[in-house]
Parts: sequence; C-alpha cells; structure tokens
Amino acid sequence: MHPMLNTAVRAARQSARIILMHYDRLDRIEVTQKGRNDFVSQADTEAEEIALEILLKAYPEHGVVAEESGRREGGEYTWVIDPLDGTTNFIHGFPQFAVSIAVLKGSTIEHGVIYDPLRNELFTSSRGQGAQLNDRRIRVSNCGLLELALLGTGFPFRELDRLDQWVKAFRTLTRRSAGIRRTGSAALDLAYVAAGRMDGFWEFGLQPWDMAAGALLIREAGGLISDPAGSQDFLDSGNVVTANPRIFNDLLRIIAKHHN
Repeated sequence: MHPMLNTAVRAARQSARIILMHYDRLDRIEVTQKGRNDFVSQADTEAEEIALEILLKAYPEHGVVAEESGRREGGEYTWVIDPLDGTTNFIHGFPQFAVSIAVLKGSTIEHGVIYDPLRNELFTSSRGQGAQLNDRRIRVSNCGLLELALLGTGFPFRELDRLDQWVKAFRTLTRRSAGIRRTGSAALDLAYVAAGRMDGFWEFGLQPWDMAAGALLIREAGGLISDPAGSQDFLDSGNVVTANPRIFNDLLRIIAKHHN
C-alpha cells in the first residue's frame, strides 16, 4: 500500500472511531444547520479534526479541501475530506454513512479511501493499482441492459431549483431500469457502483469531497464516470453520472436529455 494511502486509511479509521462513539449516544449529540437540509454534527467536526491531525502531521506541506473547515492552500498535493458523508442519516440513527478521504496531485485523483464503520468495509484505490474492498479486488458489474440495472441516485437537496430536472430523469429511469435506490450517502453509492452492488448512479449538486474518493474507486474498478455533458469536470460542476461501461452511454444519454 502506498504511504499516502496508508495514512489516509489510518485517518479514516480514527475518524470512524469518533463517529461510532457519538453514534452510541445520539440523544446527546450537538447538531447545527449549515443551510437548507444541510446539517453538521459534533461528530463531523471532531472526526475531521482527527483526520486533519493525522494527515498534516504526515504531510504538513499539503493542501486541504475539507467539508467542515474549508480550504487550506498547500503544495502540489491536496487532501479532499468528508469526515462524515451522510450526516442526516447519522443524526437520525439511519445506518448508512461513511468517511471519505482522497488526495489529488494537481487535478488528478491519486488515492482514495471510503470507510463504512458500521459494516467495517474499507474501500481503497490508488491510481493505476485497481480498487479493493477489505483487500479484495473489486470490479464494476457486468450488467449489459439498462432494463436490468439497479441504479442509485440522490436528491438535489442543497439546490432544490434542480429538482424538476432530477424528477424528469427519475421518471424516465424508473420506467427503464430494474430499480432505483436513494441511500443518502453519495460516497457509499459510488463505492457500491465500484463493487458491482449497483450498476449505475447519478446525482446533481454534490461537492468534491462527496465524489473524489468514489470517482477513483470507480475508474480503478473498470467503470466510467463523467458529468452529464460527458466531460470530466464533475468535481467542479457537482453533477455526476457513473456506471459500468456496458450501460454507461444509455444512462448518460437519459440524464443529459433532462439536464438542460
């Protein structure tokens, strides 16, 4: 395992320890609202603090883009951190959330970790080295027909003006697919596409920390990922479409049609 990936794993596991500690006493956790349908808990901030402490002790010259503490300029490497993806799930006791950590060299995602502490599932990837779940190689699914595909999505809860676009795509894909799931954690949804548990996924209005680690996992697991226009600017636009190569073009075509 590359030293940076090893450090990211250590940071994710320590963040998860903080998260699970709070998960056992949700009735006492402090929660504030950052925006419409957007919450931050005491677990988010404490988990991010421990992750930053570990990462910056190992790599003090690196930059950071973190959900709770924002941006810190650095050298050619930047850590992109979501200490608790699925905060709304977490504060309600809904068991679907994860830690997501990636490191970029310039604009290229080099390493990524997504850790689900409740299931003890550790998804890891390094550019050019494949993707793993608990040290076992993973691949995207082999589903060849959209009509047989299980898809994932997320509501554009931060930007409700996008809701009409999303509903149109959802209506079409409900008719064209085997089913659609909305779990509330984009990081885990992307990891599930990489592991072949879902055949495709789309969402609008995400942030880089929601997607960076998952995007690398999908690429290294043999999947395709883009924004609805087919470009690689999804970390900037926040709009993402991903699937295995056999159904990707069909899924992208439908999402693009409804994303004007």
